[in-house]
Amino acid sequence: GARTKVPRPDEFEISDWEEVTLTTPDKEKLNSYLLYSSKKENLGVTVLFLHGNAGNIGHRLPIARIFSEQMGFNIFMLSYRGYGLSTGRPCEKGLIVDAQTALEYLLKNQRTKDTKIILYGQSLGGALSIQLVNRNQDKISGLILENTFRSMRILIPTAFPPARYLAKMCHQVWPSETTLPKIKECPVLFLSGGKDELVPPDHMRTLHEVCVSPVKIFKEFPNGTHNDTVGEEGYFDTIQAFIQQVKKGKF
Repeated sequence: GARTKVPRPDEFEISDWEEVTLTTPDKEKLNSYLLYSSKKENLGVTVLFLHGNAGNIGHRLPIARIFSEQMGFNIFMLSYRGYGLSTGRPCEKGLIVDAQTALEYLLKNQRTKDTKIILYGQSLGGALSIQLVNRNQDKISGLILENTFRSMRILIPTAFPPARYLAKMCHQVWPSETTLPKIKECPVLFLSGGKDELVPPDHMRTLHEVCVSPVKIFKEFPNGTHNDTVGEEGYFDTIQAFIQQVKKGKF
């Protein structure tokens, strides 16, 4: 399963990459990948990819490859605790520690420390990205959110009707709607699937509304579902244009 079989970059003919095992302050081992830009000119951007709840980082390698090969950006694929080959059990506080550990690694690593850091979070990874940017506003140059939710307690009654009575007991909060307004300067790109069957699209619209960043861009993909918005026409062009504008300081 997803805890034992993690596809590797060389299975996708990706050549310039390394396996990075991060050790968190609470001693978990996070078995992650760092793919380097395959373009000759260094574009000076590193994307920190925080994935959604299902599967593991290996399943996202086709996405990561587009960033490193077609766009020319470095991309760090963080394997959270309790996912893939990483140790531990997932929990909200733990994943926040994991993301902070990954960011600190990128700020020290010789090939990434002088690049602009862009966070790219899908669903649960978007909620995690919001928490990470809020804690590190001076270190992150841009935030990309795809199909993420206002908070876990607001999502649960709509996503899992039988669990409605558990909403207040849910031990994971992920308070994106109340945290996002604390992010004052970081440009934010919202990528929303109009046919998302897990997170109602109005969650993304609400997050866009509460965002106070001077640059916030909302892009809807009308036929995008929760996991397949990434396959919609114009998806990667939208991301590339956003990152290029961030890099040039045009915002």
